[in-house]
Amino acid sequence: MLNRLKAILADFFQQADLVLLGLCCAATLYGMALIASATRFMGTSKMIRYVGVQGVAMLLGFCAYIFMSMVDLEVLMKKWKWLVAFNVVFIGLLLTPFGVGGATTGNQAWLKFPGIPFQIGPAEVVKITFTLLLAKQLEWLREEKRDMKSFRSAFSVAGHTFALMGWYVVISGDMGNALTFFFIFLCMAFAAGFALRWFVLLFAGAGGGIAAMVLLDMVPSSMNYMLDRFRVLFDHSYDSLGVGWQQTRSLLALGSGGVFGQGYMNGTQTQSTYQSSLPYRWTDFIFSVCGEELGMVGCLAIIVLLSAIIARVLMVARNGQTPFQCYVCVGVAAMLIYQTIINIGMCLFVMPTIGVTLPFFSYGGSSLLTLYTAMGVVSSVKKRSPTMRRLGKPLR
Repeated sequence: MLNRLKAILADFFQQADLVLLGLCCAATLYGMALIASATRFMGTSKMIRYVGVQGVAMLLGFCAYIFMSMVDLEVLMKKWKWLVAFNVVFIGLLLTPFGVGGATTGNQAWLKFPGIPFQIGPAEVVKITFTLLLAKQLEWLREEKRDMKSFRSAFSVAGHTFALMGWYVVISGDMGNALTFFFIFLCMAFAAGFALRWFVLLFAGAGGGIAAMVLLDMVPSSMNYMLDRFRVLFDHSYDSLGVGWQQTRSLLALGSGGVFGQGYMNGTQTQSTYQSSLPYRWTDFIFSVCGEELGMVGCLAIIVLLSAIIARVLMVARNGQTPFQCYVCVGVAAMLIYQTIINIGMCLFVMPTIGVTLPFFSYGGSSLLTLYTAMGVVSSVKKRSPTMRRLGKPLR
């Protein structure tokens, strides 16, 4: 058993993407330092607990990265029907007693299992399996010589995406994570060569439908809060003490940091004992914490790290052995791009607050674990790339 473990680890360090792993670890450690500062106001014991949970998730994520690097995705996708069932059932667990409201929203978007120190977001896990399934569907269409620009091809892929989104939104009410599926679909469909007219038609139809609902006053009362989150983007004075409060405080924190910040663990709002001074500072607004305490320099370091991770994933996509492998990496990159743009945009008051966390930096055990799993999927693709074959390294 010990010899087998040594062989697996030796194989991993020879062929896995250690550059990608190193970037992910650097981002996580940076994020843990920010989480420590963001939770310090609650007391040392709670600060240690939050950082400890993130540390445990990082270690588990490291193991998940190694495991997924060893997995042959082509073999895994032979069981694609099981993955479809998994997506449906895992999201459906939100309807059971395990389903709970999130810590930062009232959405029924989290699972709490006894013995696990953090809540699990089904959307975080399903993003990976959805990306694998969509990539396999796109490859199948190509293998069947289907016209990728035809309505039939576009409809089949879009139908898969909207069916999953609808199932998730109806159960959880979490539109923020549901839109991640949509963005992954857009990027992968574009990479697969879908006709631009279908993208134009999709956005025109969606925009026209939403505009008609607003003008005809047909928006359900339960959805008014979402419209308010968009209204406040164009008028920052609109309900500044209500729906605009979080982002107003975020801008204040970012602006007060200047170029070099007020100093680590010295931010006025970050260290305030009033939680409403900078709401959700260790999750949704961790970027604002960085801006206040480490300034523009600290924020640029976050952007550089995340950009490097995304660039590395796209580099692996470019060298993929099969269309399936390329599409998978594009989907993972899309997930990171969406979350990064939306979260930083929320903090800068140019995107609506929809509860999307900053990859590798925001607190969240299940989110961090699934991110490392997704990066392990990319490492698996890199391990089986033509470059590795040219080096003559055996694939296990």
